[in-house]
Amino acid sequence: LASGAPLFSGLVAGIIGGILIGSLSGSHTSVSGPAAGLTAIVAAQIATLGSFEAFLLAVIVGGVLQIALGLIQAGSLSAFFPSSVIKGLLAAIGVILIIKQVPYLLGYDMVPKGPTHGHSNIVSQIGKIFTGEIHMGSLAIGLLSMAVLILWDQIPKLKKSLLPAPVFVVLLSIGISQLFRAIGGGWMLSDSARLMVNVPVAESMSEFLGFLTHPAFSQWANPAIYVSGATIAIVASLETLLNLDAVDKLDKQQRLSPPSRELIAQGVGNIACGLVGGLPVTSVIIRGSVNINAGSQTKLSAIFHGILLLVCVAAIPGYLNQIPLSCLAAILLLTGYKLASPKLFRQMRSEGLYQFLPFIITLVAIVATDLLIGIIIGLGVSLLFILKSNLALPVRKIVEKHVGGEVLHIELANQVSFLNRAALEKTLRSAASGTHVLLDARRTDYVDPDVLSLIREFKDVTAPAHSVQVSLRGFHEKYELKDDIQFVDYATRETLAQLTPARVLRVLTDGNERFSSGRRLDRDLTQQSLSDQSSQYPMAVIFSGINPRTPAEMIFDLGLGDVYSIRVAGNVPSPAVLASMEYACVIGGAKLILVMGHLGSGVVQCSIGENGASSAMMQVHDCEHLPLLLDEIRQSDDVQTTPSTNALNSGNEVAERTLSTARKNVARAVREIVQNSRALRRLIDEQKLAIVGAMFDGASGKVEIMLDTAVGDSLAPLSGSGDTT
Repeated sequence: LASGAPLFSGLVAGIIGGILIGSLSGSHTSVSGPAAGLTAIVAAQIATLGSFEAFLLAVIVGGVLQIALGLIQAGSLSAFFPSSVIKGLLAAIGVILIIKQVPYLLGYDMVPKGPTHGHSNIVSQIGKIFTGEIHMGSLAIGLLSMAVLILWDQIPKLKKSLLPAPVFVVLLSIGISQLFRAIGGGWMLSDSARLMVNVPVAESMSEFLGFLTHPAFSQWANPAIYVSGATIAIVASLETLLNLDAVDKLDKQQRLSPPSRELIAQGVGNIACGLVGGLPVTSVIIRGSVNINAGSQTKLSAIFHGILLLVCVAAIPGYLNQIPLSCLAAILLLTGYKLASPKLFRQMRSEGLYQFLPFIITLVAIVATDLLIGIIIGLGVSLLFILKSNLALPVRKIVEKHVGGEVLHIELANQVSFLNRAALEKTLRSAASGTHVLLDARRTDYVDPDVLSLIREFKDVTAPAHSVQVSLRGFHEKYELKDDIQFVDYATRETLAQLTPARVLRVLTDGNERFSSGRRLDRDLTQQSLSDQSSQYPMAVIFSGINPRTPAEMIFDLGLGDVYSIRVAGNVPSPAVLASMEYACVIGGAKLILVMGHLGSGVVQCSIGENGASSAMMQVHDCEHLPLLLDEIRQSDDVQTTPSTNALNSGNEVAERTLSTARKNVARAVREIVQNSRALRRLIDEQKLAIVGAMFDGASGKVEIMLDTAVGDSLAPLSGSGDTT
């Protein structure tokens, strides 16, 4: 009626949308039919073309174009619709349902007489919802229907029954309507279109077929037909994709519908509508949401509804006309409430303004204008937020502390467009004079030519002028930007010469802080492993146990070749260990020896266990050399006499004794290293070397530096500070 088309054309479109499109569609829940979003388009095109018959030819053209769009996979565009806009669409449909159905619930309507423009009358309706002559019989049926629907969902047996609540409500409302008619009076519902369903009634099959309208093929040479067809195709396709995405989000099984296949199905349906006098069809969110709320599982419900609609319109239109509109309004009111529930608004608000503003603006725009204009406004707002986000956060910026100094590590996004140019330039120019900048494109699939031009200009012209060194990593060969690392990523001869034992210890503690907090430096370990070993100059010796989960390079976030690793169970400094340390420090130039035990050391527990006569440790006696190692460790145990078998019943006592023994064992190892090596003592006296103990906690990943064990004047300021971490 609002489109200025024959009333029967809407019923034809509903039948075709159910049977034909439902059969061809790949969606399990979407239901197609004439859409309110096309009302303005249909009214305008009928007025432009001069007749409904000419308009039907344009509908056929639009259907052909939709099939073409589906064949070229244009449906993939639906993946670019922001979720905030889709949710705004759903909420807007819910609000529109509530606004438009309240008058029917109250027994009066505001259906416009003649052509209108989409939802342009919605705003004016809001102020008039509760004005007019209320029909008490209609209101009673509507309120009772809503009560039944609400209670139905609260009673599990009814909710799971084979009889859907809306069907029961319709049957109940027909019975009450007939009761009011028998009683008579002001509560009786007349046959008025404002109170009851009004389907055209045919007296014969020929009269029924006479309701159909056929296109004016004589207008095929009229250019306006093709402009109108293109308009219908674009608007109907956009609305279909949006509604399809929205219905998929409502689907309880969260199934995805193939959008391009849907465009082909819609195209076939619109060709059929054009041939037999139906309005153009789309996937309709209201039909789909009602379908899902009724418990639909497959697309058979859409097909069957089309068959039922055909049978009812053709065979029993008189019975349909006995259904009060207020009961149907109650069903749609609750559907609208579910689509625009307060919970949805709270959820969107909790996700921040970047989600909430596009959502609410889309909702308001659709209600105030129409679906297409509202969606365009919503997409525009979302695009503005996307642009702002890209301008503000186009890259990930990290300041890294490498052996050679600080590096500004800039990770480029997966897609770097011209929109990122200004922000990237600002980030690059923020690098202070004398610093290093690393541009990392290893996770980047595309870089815009404008951005590549900026990078080349900054590397070759701007950076040298400001004494900034630029390194590149991970750029594709097609960009003609080769990997070029300018900063020092591992210890070199020059950096080793500048390091002091205290500075080496700081490098280790900083690295462990990064490791334990999950902020490790992004190193090119493969390149380091392939580099010339003669160019590597380790700065420290890490003397640790054999726990497989304590690799020194990881724990201290170091590059390959930065430290010598000596690993012996129990940190026992044998002559071979001392020889290795002398080579590393005298010949290799290492500035620090770190003796690192770890909490919960298995070999320490083993030594304590045997001292406690634990039966589980008796297997140690089967080993030739292990008892000698355990004897060395046991010298750090406070309990030198064999306790009774009940002495270590407490788990806490075992843990405390193990920790105490491990710490004292580390301190003892430091003393023995100094006492038993003249070469290492000489380096310590010359302040070229320091030795310190440490404990590693595998649970937290943190290393505790035991400064009270430090040997070497170069660490004296640290040991005097009382800081033990």
